[in-house]
Amino acid sequence: MEFHPIERAPAAFQHTVTAAEVRAMCHRAFGGEVRVSSAVELGWGTYNSTYRVDIGADHPVILRVAPEPGKQFRIERELMRNEYASTPYLAPLGPLLPRTLAVDFTHEIVGRDYVFQTMLDGIPAPEGLGAYPRTEWASFFGQMGEIARRIHDVRGTRFGPVHGPAYATWSETVIAYLDDTAADLDDVGLDAADVREVAALAAHQRGVLDEVTSPRLLHGDLWTVNVMIDPAASRPTITGVIDGDRAMWGDPAADWTIYRAGRRPGTERDAFWEAYGPPTSTPAAVTRALFYRARHVGAARLERHRLGNLRDLPETYDDLREVLTCLTR
Repeated sequence: MEFHPIERAPAAFQHTVTAAEVRAMCHRAFGGEVRVSSAVELGWGTYNSTYRVDIGADHPVILRVAPEPGKQFRIERELMRNEYASTPYLAPLGPLLPRTLAVDFTHEIVGRDYVFQTMLDGIPAPEGLGAYPRTEWASFFGQMGEIARRIHDVRGTRFGPVHGPAYATWSETVIAYLDDTAADLDDVGLDAADVREVAALAAHQRGVLDEVTSPRLLHGDLWTVNVMIDPAASRPTITGVIDGDRAMWGDPAADWTIYRAGRRPGTERDAFWEAYGPPTSTPAAVTRALFYRARHVGAARLERHRLGNLRDLPETYDDLREVLTCLTR
């Protein structure tokens, strides 16, 4: 078997499995007679380890291997299991989603969760969008708005990650996430005082958060890096949506997609809102958006630390200082 892992430093968060482990995982999933001819680790994402595996079928399959349990932050615990639980609820996306071929959470072959999925057509949007003139990008963001709307129209019965834990109210969900973020920051030696201050304000303003009473499905990580596009299309055309491991039940306005779509008004991203529908701008919605911004910034602080991106860490403190100023004004 040809095996091409990505070489990383020993202390890197992501690390490869072995060729023997890939072969064993394939035999468990597809039978001992399957001949694994090659496995190539892909550079997609910064959390799971992802491989394109040729097992002699019509198309290669994708193998995704989660980090070891001991490496997972509280706010990222068992994300692969969460994605597996969320798949039935993402059914409105139809053929845009990869199909699950096999799942193994036993840790008998390798001490990590793993899943085999079909390989979607296309290339990651960040690799392909640059081939189109900027004037064509609006159609891409319009498609993103349509996809986000399909996801957010799915209703749930409780708040929190699809896999759990479940919460009766939206305020409990937001506060628990902020508390876990602060504890994760403590664990890696980063100052979490501002995140705790936001959590305290969220507890004080529970009523504003609990105006959200209807749990809706959130993808959790829908943006360009988790979208595939057709490299041969005359305009940017989305062919797939991946990595739903952060899916949860909550307020659609809290989704990563909404946060990103609103970051650059007056650009091609405005097409997102034309397809999705205009954002709510009531005083309560504006206040909730500040708590959601703090949620995203806290997670970004952890991500930057994990990736060794120390240069951009101070920006997260500036961002949360601004959030706190607005919340206490």
